[in-house]
Amino acid sequence: MMLFDTHAHLTDKKFDGDRQAIIASFSENNLAGMIEAATDIENAKEAIKLAENNAHIYAAAGIHPHDASGASGDYLIALERLLKKDKVVALGEIGLDFHYDFSPRDIQQRVFYDQLSLAKEMDMPVILHMREATKPMMDIIRKFSGLNGVMHCFSGSKETARECVDLGLYLSFTGTLTFPNAKNVKEAFMVVPQDRVMAETDCPYLSPVPMRGKRNEPKYVKYVLEKMAELKDIPFDTMAKANIENAKRLFGVLGE
Repeated sequence: MMLFDTHAHLTDKKFDGDRQAIIASFSENNLAGMIEAATDIENAKEAIKLAENNAHIYAAAGIHPHDASGASGDYLIALERLLKKDKVVALGEIGLDFHYDFSPRDIQQRVFYDQLSLAKEMDMPVILHMREATKPMMDIIRKFSGLNGVMHCFSGSKETARECVDLGLYLSFTGTLTFPNAKNVKEAFMVVPQDRVMAETDCPYLSPVPMRGKRNEPKYVKYVLEKMAELKDIPFDTMAKANIENAKRLFGVLGE
């Protein structure tokens, strides 16, 4: 069964020494492809270039909450231009992060709201980042009826997970699902229907068990999928197929 990493950061400098070697190894590691998520305009350009140069890589373009305060006055115009590129399949990653507060909270919320408005206008799916900002972020999301997107690296409660599903969103899980102490993440995962769940690495971060302490890579998405299959008590191939089918449905990747 082929695998798909729905969220990665191969443009990260941690991959500068072997980025193309990792991409070249996709086939031998049964990887059908991945989505490269961006954090700002310049990184989006890098992500798009990576996607345009590699057939099985797709890109997302957006302003991460960490970078919200650095967004230029015309960033929405620049972002709209990038979202029209052929290999761009989503607007992201965007959202709120009140853990680090690298950008002031009011600016994070304004930039998030404006990007959701652009996504609705362009009929683009969104990749959502939410950390320690559940209430303000859900309050904003509820204002956008019919929003199409995924809560990436979900770490919220099972109650929030249920609401996200009710709102029509997908939920994606990372290597945190494999951590022994990740009880809440596992509980949230269990309430998400099979046709609304996806797997990701968020590499180079959050390496799954048994790769803790090592740099995360797209091929390690298999360990996330293995844990998903174990928790749901279904065959691995069934879980891997659901992940790909959901990614196709949301992002339009991999063709027919």
